[in-house]
Amino acid sequence: MPRLCLAIGLVFSYGVVEAKTPPPRVEDAQLIEQGSYINKDGQTVHSPAHTRSGKKPDGASARCRDGSYSFSTHHRGTCSRHGGVAEWYR
Repeated sequence: MPRLCLAIGLVFSYGVVEAKTPPPRVEDAQLIEQGSYINKDGQTVHSPAHTRSGKKPDGASARCRDGSYSFSTHHRGTCSRHGGVAEWYR
């Protein structure tokens, strides 16, 4: 019985440690590229993406110089692989 309790405790503890903050709601259908990354705060953030319409998607924090939109929560490193920031939204 003690081993079973220890095993169950480890499973629950591991699950809590691995829990990540859900990304901000982004309408994936309007984005061409899909994907995400974990930022320095441990939050899951949608990777920079182009939109099908060319319009700014909900939740975008910046427009990159290559025309993609960033959902970054920090200024440092935003659009670093996309030519830098062309315009900040927040």
